[in-house]
Amino acid sequence: QVQLVESGGGLVQPGGSLRLSCAASGSIFRPNAMGWYSGKERELVASITSGDSTNYADSVKGRFTISRDSAKNTVYLQMNSLKSEDTAVYYCHARVGSYVYWGRGTQVTVSS
Repeated sequence: QVQLVESGGGLVQPGGSLRLSCAASGSIFRPNAMGWYSGKERELVASITSGDSTNYADSVKGRFTISRDSAKNTVYLQMNSLKSEDTAVYYCHARVGSYVYWGRGTQVTVSS
């Protein structure tokens, strides 16, 4: 059983930065890809493959950076130049073969 635990969300002013972390625990964990999704419809924000290929939503390109530390089974999302429209619950996602795992989410609120 794999568990994904997000952290790093919070309240930040427009133009500020946050760094989200997602730590995976449980069974032997060799994901094909991990990523971050946001909102009720869980739209893709950013993803990274085991080969370190990355993909970003157009709305965050140039502002957000996804990275991973495979030794720690952790994926990060560095969020810079935050805007009010970035406000959402951010969910960590992992794909391991045909299995998909989700975290419970962490709230990001961008407001003055």
